[in-house]
Amino acid sequence: MDDYEKFATGLIIVFGALIIGGLMAAHLVTMNRAGFMFALSAGVMGWFSAFAILFDKKKAYLILIILSVLCVACSIGIFVR
Repeated sequence: MDDYEKFATGLIIVFGALIIGGLMAAHLVTMNRAGFMFALSAGVMGWFSAFAILFDKKKAYLILIILSVLCVACSIGIFVR
């Protein structure tokens, strides 16, 4: 069971990094500073959430992931606008 959790966590991290990296690249190409900063902050919060997992802080992990998802949504909203 523990191997499946590690695999799932790895998939979440890899695909999250691809999505956030893609958003950052798209905003760099379009020269959109606000969208880039939202994507960058989503990446940083996702990175800090790994420490919350490491130290078994479930509430901190939940808060960081929610904030990261909101930043991604704002970045996509800015890109679409």
